[in-house]
Amino acid sequence: MNTLNKHQYLFNGIVSALLACTGGAVLIIEAAHSAGFSRTALVSWLFAVFFLGGLVSIAMPLIFKLPIAGAHSITAAAFLGTAAAHFTLPELAGSYVMAGLLIALVGMTGIFAKFMKLLPKPIVAAMLTGLVAQYVIKIVPALQAYPLAGTLSILGFLLTSRYFKKIPPIVSVLVLGIFGLWASQPAWQIPELHVVLPQLVIPAFSVHGFISIAVPVALLILSNDIAVAMAALQQNGYKAPMMSSLFISGIGTSLAAFFGGHAVAVGGMMTALCSSEDVGPKDKRFRAAMVSGILVTLFGLFAWAVIDLITLLPRPFISLIAGFSLLQVLIANAHFAFSAHSYRYSVVAAFIVSISNVSFAGISSPVWSLLVGSSIAWMLGERKAEMSGSG
Repeated sequence: MNTLNKHQYLFNGIVSALLACTGGAVLIIEAAHSAGFSRTALVSWLFAVFFLGGLVSIAMPLIFKLPIAGAHSITAAAFLGTAAAHFTLPELAGSYVMAGLLIALVGMTGIFAKFMKLLPKPIVAAMLTGLVAQYVIKIVPALQAYPLAGTLSILGFLLTSRYFKKIPPIVSVLVLGIFGLWASQPAWQIPELHVVLPQLVIPAFSVHGFISIAVPVALLILSNDIAVAMAALQQNGYKAPMMSSLFISGIGTSLAAFFGGHAVAVGGMMTALCSSEDVGPKDKRFRAAMVSGILVTLFGLFAWAVIDLITLLPRPFISLIAGFSLLQVLIANAHFAFSAHSYRYSVVAAFIVSISNVSFAGISSPVWSLLVGSSIAWMLGERKAEMSGSG
């Protein structure tokens, strides 16, 4: 028992890395397919976010002696699954550079808290609920297409959620689902692996890219990754380096953009796993984040092999994995959004616009969701109702 406790940081570090490298990778591959990217562009994207993200997850624990882990933003990857198709790779790269600079600027000026106060949190949660629901509902047709794999995936999710709570459910979903696929069609042929080197991307900047991509990506990284990570550190008794985390995440995101990567940032759930009490003594928990960073870095180095192996999987099954990887995000945001009674109409409007996946005037539905929801909240005085109710 003592030996297990002594090496608990290894387990939490591995689980943290799996959290980023399973559903997160699948979401990126789905987004790249939707945008029609080449295999080289996809390898570069995965290399950028995992290799550079892993380096950040190694460097920050060493520098601050804190359990800070990260890679990229899963919610931003989900957003790009619908938004990236309207832009070229250079335009996306330019938007990611601007998103990173926005995050770094927020870190240097300390305006993050003020900015987040201007945007009602229930409306942000409603936007995320609609965005993520587009992926989660694909579980149903995937279950119809591959009933055995789908049933085993659901069973894995339920059993892990009930009896093995330290393991991310997505890991069981992936393992049991692939076993179900193999049992259904065992004659799989392993593809010949081809090494592909990452390519540099020359960014192209535009106002359209800033509004439709840079601002939403920066907002998602700030609210769903960095803010969650800082809260987890504070909850576990650490002094969270807010400004440094914002600045490093911003610069990392801008650098990743030159390889087509959408984000390199401190991870919310990853940091929560590495900083929890069960990892061990408080002053030693940073080792869990370093283990996570090393594994994520290796994953990025071998991105070319990962893609070839994932292409073995049928597209409906990939959609099933992507849906399960975002299921907990859907539940948490839906509960938060629709339990805010003072924001009834604005939350419903934001959700409907977000799930519609309709672009208008070159602006994607998640951006319109925030604009419409915030406007309705202002027109109906819902924000004032919340403030008076809390007072």
